[in-house]
Amino acid sequence: MKTVTLPDQLNVNPSISITVFTYESNKEIDKQQVLLNKNTFSFLQEGSKEVFFDNSSYAIDNSQFLLMKSGHCLMTEKLSNDSKFYKSVLLFFSEEEVLKFIRKFKLEAPKTKKFYSTYSINYDDYILRFVNSLLDISKLSSTIQNNILPTKFEEIMLYLIEEKGVDFLYSLIKNSDNQTQKFIQTVESNTLNKLTLKELSFLTNMSVSTFKREFEKQFHSPPSKWFLDKRLEHAAFLLKNKSKRPSDIFEEIGYENLSNFIQAFRTKFGVTPKQYQST
Repeated sequence: MKTVTLPDQLNVNPSISITVFTYESNKEIDKQQVLLNKNTFSFLQEGSKEVFFDNSSYAIDNSQFLLMKSGHCLMTEKLSNDSKFYKSVLLFFSEEEVLKFIRKFKLEAPKTKKFYSTYSINYDDYILRFVNSLLDISKLSSTIQNNILPTKFEEIMLYLIEEKGVDFLYSLIKNSDNQTQKFIQTVESNTLNKLTLKELSFLTNMSVSTFKREFEKQFHSPPSKWFLDKRLEHAAFLLKNKSKRPSDIFEEIGYENLSNFIQAFRTKFGVTPKQYQST
């Protein structure tokens, strides 16, 4: 699948540090490889969206929106059942704008050491009005947009800091210099997401062959065996602690039919799922 680079491949000037784009489509996409060259607010309006990043993943409907750090991700977009359209308002902004904002308002870095590449946030009345104002701004000339959008950027950031704190803000400028740590984090964060090796390789910005070599170096196991073991361990947890039936979970674990799941479970644990559940 060809990688889409945003916002470069949209009808916007990529050299402008803050831009707004109204996106509308009547075609669904499934795990599209996307390279975000700027941080992005994705204000979902119609349809649903699913994203996978190196250390976080979300599935949202139009009661929520996403804040996404620049970098590699996989995107799925599904149409609304009512309108048969997917619609969102995208607000792109550079890392430099985040740094300027932090300096201007003299913000202090949080104590947390855990930063994420994407955040899901619920709409409220204020943010809904904010998005409507972006729609109005998108209809203005580019000159006026360029004058207004820096103020709108400050507005949404100040509001979210008041509501959420500053963790999300600093995640946008946090770069991991430890590539090994980032690789391990990407794998462990997507253990149960049923991504292909090609998709995981994209998230780590590696070729499939390089990904396999690094995987065996870090986890001392071929990727296919490691992911199989982790998913079966998760199945055992669901059977024992959540009282789930084998027929309820085999698809969630990644098996096409129940008999294959039972056979794989018996091979790993020495008993069938029902026997494991009753011990």
